[in-house]
Amino acid sequence: MATDMTLGIIGKKLGMTQIFRDNGKAEAVTAIEAGLCLVIQVKTRDKEGYNAVQLGFGHAKRLKSPQLGHLKGLDQLKYLREFRVDDTEAIKVGDKVDVSLFKAGDLVDITGVSKGKGFAGVVKRHHFAGGPKTHGQSDRHRHPGSIGASASPGRVFKGMRMAGHMGNRRVTVRHLEVLEADPARNLLVIKGAVPGAKNGLLLIKKSGGGE
Repeated sequence: MATDMTLGIIGKKLGMTQIFRDNGKAEAVTAIEAGLCLVIQVKTRDKEGYNAVQLGFGHAKRLKSPQLGHLKGLDQLKYLREFRVDDTEAIKVGDKVDVSLFKAGDLVDITGVSKGKGFAGVVKRHHFAGGPKTHGQSDRHRHPGSIGASASPGRVFKGMRMAGHMGNRRVTVRHLEVLEADPARNLLVIKGAVPGAKNGLLLIKKSGGGE
């Protein structure tokens, strides 16, 4: 079993539910299938220029030849992700990482891909107020309004908040509390919501850890 120096684990979002605390308060939680992960590769500062551990998660039905070569002697793993570590001496290829890495009360950072919402206007995407509904502006209710300056600088500034693709981005939510860690079921129960849709891939690491 790899030590907690791996700092993180790969998981899959199972969905949200609620639990009741000892004081009777209902708490919204997210259930995550975290692990079991295998150490696929150990990168060192001497060889690759930085210390990191590559973990594998999930079973793949088919893999291409380069992938099979990279996973030689290990399971056919679907997802490979990297976690930075301070020291790699206690970690070796083939080590297993499970949710015993965490315990109730730990704070974690969770990274996932947010739900895609397609093309959205400025009211939905950036919470603009829209235009007035009176004084003849019958068709400007959800429009952005003026976006440019006059003669100087005579252009639209880069990064202007406008309509566009919403969601489907890599998002990290930090300092979420672990309420339960069950290695027997590879189950992690997190207080609150985490990025992404059901069955979405998540990277869970201890708050304050490396990327």
